[in-house]
Amino acid sequence: MTEYVEKNLTVVRDTLARAEQAAGRVGKTTLIAAVKYADEQELDTLLSLGVSDVGENRVQQLLAHLPLYEAYAPRVHFIGTLQKNKIKYIIDKVYAVHSVDSTELALELERHAAKHDLILRVFVEVNIGREPAKGGVMPEQAEVLCREIEALPHLALQGLMTMAPHCERAEEYRPYFKAARRLAEQIWHTLGKQGEPQLSMGMSESFPEAVAEGASLVRVGRRLFLKEEQ
Repeated sequence: MTEYVEKNLTVVRDTLARAEQAAGRVGKTTLIAAVKYADEQELDTLLSLGVSDVGENRVQQLLAHLPLYEAYAPRVHFIGTLQKNKIKYIIDKVYAVHSVDSTELALELERHAAKHDLILRVFVEVNIGREPAKGGVMPEQAEVLCREIEALPHLALQGLMTMAPHCERAEEYRPYFKAARRLAEQIWHTLGKQGEPQLSMGMSESFPEAVAEGASLVRVGRRLFLKEEQ
């Protein structure tokens, strides 16, 4: 039984709506359900409740979920580390890749996108907390990678993705998200890009703070799948 998923989704949606209201950004944030730890039944429940965007961390898991995705047609975002040799399996199955962190990966995505004659939405992943164990380019390297992606005809640069370091108190996340927003705005200005950059940031423990600092997409997983005894 997956009633807890419905209950959790309601709480997350309500929390997101309140955060948007407080930030004066009503309707500006997309909830991505990060399904790394979801079983098939939990994922089915989420999709049946109208979740329109899901985030996948692993290629193998994404492929296993394809029957459900074909049935419900959500937008599938790849949010995990993507190995170049796995791109061919997902290139025509994802709405966006959030974890582009090297020229080599961008070039390989371009090659496969060209082969399929499609335009792939991409985000540059930035290691905003400069943590050795995390992926992403250092903030000062982000502009160069964005500029390189802009030159690739089959990649459409959307903005930046980041994972903040773990913080003890919720408000401690905000400076990291603020830094990511300022970096994205600076890059957009320098590159002369139209519109505003999208920001993929904020997770289960930090998404209200991310919304306060301008997140366009929040990636929530654990909070959707907690059973009451947890």
